[in-house]
Amino acid sequence: MAVKDTLRAVRNAGPRTSSDERTGATSAAAIGRHPIHPVLIPYPVAFLTATLGTDVAYWRTGDPFWARTSQWMLRLGLASGVVAATAGAADYLSIPRARKHAVGPLHAIGNATVLALSLANLLARRDDPEDAVVPRGLALSAATTALLGVTAWAGGEMIYRHRIGVIEEEGAGEPDALPSGDAAGRGLLRHDARRETQHESA
Repeated sequence: MAVKDTLRAVRNAGPRTSSDERTGATSAAAIGRHPIHPVLIPYPVAFLTATLGTDVAYWRTGDPFWARTSQWMLRLGLASGVVAATAGAADYLSIPRARKHAVGPLHAIGNATVLALSLANLLARRDDPEDAVVPRGLALSAATTALLGVTAWAGGEMIYRHRIGVIEEEGAGEPDALPSGDAAGRGLLRHDARRETQHESA
């Protein structure tokens, strides 16, 4: 009885989840069941946020090296962003749950806006990469970085709260199954099981 009570307490401790979300929605764009989008997304995030850093470096030093580096960061960020967005769009369009919650459209539209801002930022530097950094390029880079923070949070909500694009484990979704990755809950369960065994032995 103590084991079941502990299990129930662990399951009820987190945010409420609708019954159709107790199991994960697997990714449509995957290799060997492993979702592609989470593998790709760190690259545009790294390149586009680095652009803000190199813009600040040029602003503070006036060294043309940093202005040229910003251009390359934008090019790489856009290229990798388009690839990541393609995989993300496949999941967004094929998994109804991704469109059901507000964080889904926020993630999708926000990242599309990130790509649009980055393209505008790159085009603004086409003729004179140094002159375009301050203030326009720097402002666009800052806006892009801030928006990436919002869309990254929304993406995390989709995966960890709504279980979109996850690999389902054996036994997931069963009434007595613990939420995937709930190490604390499993520890409590094992602890109670040992206590019951010791009590019965005594």
